[in-house]
Amino acid sequence: MDWLGDLDAYWAWLSIGLLLAIMEMLVPGVYLIWLALAALATGALTYVLDLGVPLQIVNFVFLSLIIVFSARRMVRDNPIESTDPLLNNRMGRLVGQSATVTVAISDGDGRVRQGDSEWLARGPDMESGARVRIIGFEGGTLLVEPLTRLEDKRDGPAANGAPA
Repeated sequence: MDWLGDLDAYWAWLSIGLLLAIMEMLVPGVYLIWLALAALATGALTYVLDLGVPLQIVNFVFLSLIIVFSARRMVRDNPIESTDPLLNNRMGRLVGQSATVTVAISDGDGRVRQGDSEWLARGPDMESGARVRIIGFEGGTLLVEPLTRLEDKRDGPAANGAPA
């Protein structure tokens, strides 16, 4: 254990910095890396300036605060944009899809099936088996509207000679 007494302070700071960097890989989030950078910088300054222990600690705390708050500001000002912003929003992914009414929508409430799942639905009154388009969601309820068929569009006002 005598070798610990001979250990230079900068080696201790560099070791702490490397240990924190390794721990960053094992824990979720991005926080320990900033403390690791502060410890490595403190180790470098201790090597160059031969600081005493109290100044080393003050230096580490000061650098930690500067690096952490700078990193937070940088991340806040430059958010990472997702290529799939609805990845964890299943209901959001359903908007625009069609579904089938499984429990008739009466007084605005019913159930629809989309894919292999059934969802609570809110929309105009419709019979069971009707096709609907999902136009949004509110809480755990899908907002739906009747899905118009192509024949309905062709037989509309324009087919009778009236302007569309």
